[in-house]
Amino acid sequence: MKKLVINADDFGYCPERNRGIVESYLHGDVTTASLMANTDAAEDAIKLARLHSIPLGLHLNLTEGRPVSNRQRAESSLVDGGGWFHGKLGVRKTAYSGGLNTTEVRDEVEAQLRWFVDLLGKPPTHIDGHNHVHVLPGVRDVFAAAAAAAGVRWIRLPVQTDLETCDWVSEAQQDFFKEVEDDCREARQVFLQQGLKLTDRFVGLATMGADMSVQRLCNSLHAAYQSADRSTTSHVTCEVMVHPGYPSMLGCGGCGQGPDDFSLSHDRRHEMTLLGDGRLKKFYKEEGIELCSFADL
Repeated sequence: MKKLVINADDFGYCPERNRGIVESYLHGDVTTASLMANTDAAEDAIKLARLHSIPLGLHLNLTEGRPVSNRQRAESSLVDGGGWFHGKLGVRKTAYSGGLNTTEVRDEVEAQLRWFVDLLGKPPTHIDGHNHVHVLPGVRDVFAAAAAAAGVRWIRLPVQTDLETCDWVSEAQQDFFKEVEDDCREARQVFLQQGLKLTDRFVGLATMGADMSVQRLCNSLHAAYQSADRSTTSHVTCEVMVHPGYPSMLGCGGCGQGPDDFSLSHDRRHEMTLLGDGRLKKFYKEEGIELCSFADL
């Protein structure tokens, strides 16, 4: 049996993203979503999730906007002089140089988890990291301990089996993804030692935005299931990371700094359209793939 979770990242980023994710969920094109804690439209996302019973995880954010914990908004290794997170590349530079204070990281991770539980009344079904920050050195150990203590079961491990064959991905993106996958190799055992669960396979690094096509998704899913070890389990699990939505409005949404270029582009709508393509649904049926949420695994 092949089980597939299709998770929409960045829920709460802006009203347009929220609308797109909800529509994708109601059409059966995604099965779960990951909610960001420090975004402009997070409260709107929570209302929509309750209204439509959308299973939610936490999209841990240590790269964009300001920390949730008041203690980390000044004189913290997590932020710059203005109290903003260091950004996608800045936090990686800080992590690799050993500059992240793990006590401060733990405080912020726990603050985002508390925020989620306080507003939704239960722990997230899963956690993943905005820009894959949860697998970074200086983050992964304290993150895993905090997630396990909060009762979280599933964690994303963003390693895509067929990444090297995806020749449409730019050299810069390939280098970034390989860096992420190197971090994942170190993080895997850390997560398992805390009793956290990982899907057998993951797809989504090479199929974001304009890089997504029905054929590429089908090829990557086929490669993922074919490469999985079926000798020890009756079913193979896979997660697809997606980013559906409508383009953000200029100056509206984001994490207090306005939306980024990816959010302003039509790439999100492109993903949303392809996820609803009938050819993809036909592929799931022909391959015997069952769509589900993390709660169903």
